[in-house]
Amino acid sequence: MSVSAIIKGSSRVARLGQVQRRYISSSPAARKDIVQELYLSQLRSYKPQPAAKDAHVGVVKAFAAPAVPKAPSAPADLASELAAYDAAEPTLASSPSAASTEVADDSGAGAKEFLAFLEADLPKPEAHHH
Repeated sequence: MSVSAIIKGSSRVARLGQVQRRYISSSPAARKDIVQELYLSQLRSYKPQPAAKDAHVGVVKAFAAPAVPKAPSAPADLASELAAYDAAEPTLASSPSAASTEVADDSGAGAKEFLAFLEADLPKPEAHHH
């Protein structure tokens, strides 16, 4: 092909591209969406019913302030009560019984036996011959 044929072919392609560009519009189509328009008109026409003034009755409890707490007061005869407490003899725990004394004696022997067990050498594992 010659150079002139290539130029003629490219000019033809360029002219076809210009023709096609003439038919393509850059502005959006002015078509309306019927469903969207219907939805928007329904939204605009909707008027919610005003809430009744007593709508909260039964749903919300009535507020009642709590009772004012009473301040603690010291007893009138505080001095006599303190004197009675100071004069009272403390109760001592009952003396240990004989059974608990015996347990205490055994516990020392048990501890000695346990320590002797811990200090003893471990037995050597036996080899199993099959």
